[in-house]
Amino acid sequence: MKVLVTGANGHVGFGVCKALLAGGHEVRASIRSAGDTAKAAPLRALSIDDIVDLDVRESEPFVEACRGMDVLMHVAATYAMHPPGHPEAPSMLRDSTEGAANAVNSAARAGVPKVVLTSSVAALPRVRPDDPPVTEADWATDLGVPYFRAKTEGERAAWKAAEETGVKLVTILPGAVGGPDFQRRTPTIHMIENIMLGAMRFGAPNTNTAYVDVRDVAAAHVLAAEHDVDGRFIIINDHAPEMRELSLLMHWADMSVPAARGVLPDFVMSAGPALDWLRSSILRTPRMVSRELIETMRGKVTKASNARAKAELGWSQSVGLDRSLGDTMVAIRALRRREGHRVVI
Repeated sequence: MKVLVTGANGHVGFGVCKALLAGGHEVRASIRSAGDTAKAAPLRALSIDDIVDLDVRESEPFVEACRGMDVLMHVAATYAMHPPGHPEAPSMLRDSTEGAANAVNSAARAGVPKVVLTSSVAALPRVRPDDPPVTEADWATDLGVPYFRAKTEGERAAWKAAEETGVKLVTILPGAVGGPDFQRRTPTIHMIENIMLGAMRFGAPNTNTAYVDVRDVAAAHVLAAEHDVDGRFIIINDHAPEMRELSLLMHWADMSVPAARGVLPDFVMSAGPALDWLRSSILRTPRMVSRELIETMRGKVTKASNARAKAELGWSQSVGLDRSLGDTMVAIRALRRREGHRVVI
């Protein structure tokens, strides 16, 4: 197949490009600044020469980028845990909603029959611990966190455009994506780096995360393109680890990583934004915890079923959590060395 991959220099986009090439497919990669040598270099290292400059909200360039393609993989997105009121939050929402609708409409105009769009488990509801797992039929309704709103409304915009145009749409809903081959940090990579720097040495928050390795996410995208399927597919590991479990696995892989001594009491979650500010000030890393995020997480867990992906895509988790975390830590250390950090982890 000939496949256009948007956001090809992002963590998931780059992984998708690698997986497509490994499967024998042709890749046209789009990034926001194709003339930026640093952004294009990792793609050229994969022997991708067809690299186009694309702002996903611009219609005519998107149509031209789609011409001659068999599949559009719309991976491009802003992944940031901005609090409400952050100056970049409205732009993140517009990029998601307008970009998703434009992707489907541009594919239709260019004659591309199928779109595979990267959504997120952020578009699914969190549930009480005793509730059954959510499935692809469920949608998030608590949209106080801007990123959750952006992913939910973005995916809904894509489905509306698909219904109007007749384009076959598949949406991939990965969890928190770890693993190697990132050129810049995402919130998930920041979370793992923060643990390496000791952010949980005094205790871990009482919550879990739906984790998945980037290589498994990329494999799901390729399967979705190759199979005659449509609809939503949840792509997460079989087990959603608690935050303390993450820190313990990282500690066992490398004893220099401080393990969380225990699980913090629930009442401490109320102080989460203040503690996050303190951590950010000490470690010089971005803020990640807002009052809205705490309210969304309080008393609830991420609990979702990947059964449909296994049954209809033939997908399965192939990268274990311990291996994925180990590979992520190696990649973080390599990035920090390139950046010249004095703090050794």
